[in-house]
Amino acid sequence: MTKGPLAGLRIVEISGLGPTPFTAQLMADMGAEVIRLARPGAQGAAAHVLGMATDPLDRGRDVLEVDLKTPEGKAVARSLILRADALIEGMRPGAMERLGLGPDDFPENPRLVYGRMTGWGQSGPLAQTAGHDINYVALSGALGAIGTTETPVLPLNLVGDFGGGGLYLAFGMLAAILSARATGQGQVVDAAITDGVAHLMGMISGMAGQGLWQAPRGGNLLDGGAPHYNVYRCACGGHFAIGPLEEKFWAEFQRLAGFAPGELPDRGDRANWPALHAALAARFAERTRAEWEAIFDGSDACATPVLSLAEAAAHPHNRARGTYLAHEGLTQPAPAPKLSRTPGAIGAGSARSRLSAAEALVRWSAN
Repeated sequence: MTKGPLAGLRIVEISGLGPTPFTAQLMADMGAEVIRLARPGAQGAAAHVLGMATDPLDRGRDVLEVDLKTPEGKAVARSLILRADALIEGMRPGAMERLGLGPDDFPENPRLVYGRMTGWGQSGPLAQTAGHDINYVALSGALGAIGTTETPVLPLNLVGDFGGGGLYLAFGMLAAILSARATGQGQVVDAAITDGVAHLMGMISGMAGQGLWQAPRGGNLLDGGAPHYNVYRCACGGHFAIGPLEEKFWAEFQRLAGFAPGELPDRGDRANWPALHAALAARFAERTRAEWEAIFDGSDACATPVLSLAEAAAHPHNRARGTYLAHEGLTQPAPAPKLSRTPGAIGAGSARSRLSAAEALVRWSAN
């Protein structure tokens, strides 16, 4: 069996919500051996909050139930962390220190990379306050830029928890692990969702600073203001997304949509956007989504159907690439991205696979 690129990497995960298990899943998918430490009897934080019987974020690792508030539980956790390359935790700042398991409590393991995931960060006026994805994307400026002219629209928890949170923690930890292997010294990765989301907004911030993003929300090029970068309702009630920004793609779109050259208003003049939007909406309303899909299929018109999750999993392109797979009776995304020599794969463990302390310590021998 081909091992993933992170094979041999040992990571301790402190059970948590959203971005921390996502980071652990990313690492496990790429071959790292991850052991989750969870409260005795816990069925997983996400299962408790969201009511899920199976959470894809739990895949690829086993669980060791320990009570970190007891001397015995701390001793087991400490033994594993001393043998680990990295740790992932998402507690409120100071909580791990109060348990005696903070970054400074492992001088015997100088190479340890200590990954810390929070919404507000380890410092700052809000560091000790509660929050969730919606609060972090709001304060970062992202939520205010997404939505209609009437109200912001929640981008699920993709932008905050997973984009600005889990992905940035994974990237920061891998950077720190590479540094530790070169220098012998680990470090703390302070991953704040607010920092990550602000970084994700870099291009939009740059456009705003140069006067290229100045209309109210819903009136700019990429936020639903431009009629040629928008979503339209079809005759069947389904929707189609179009994004032919470049002139050659715009010409191809117009041809396939049945517009003669010069028939549509000049999209370069923002004053024409309302009329252009109306013309495109009327045209899409003439056919079903399936009919439009057949018309645009395989073209450079940058026009695609808006699919449900079930439809996305069944789409020929996603099926050909193996974008989705079945695991533990649940259709879920496959490991990504795809590597040519050491591809990722879902490991044998899952959050329902319970380890004993003895099993965990034997698995991670001192060597």
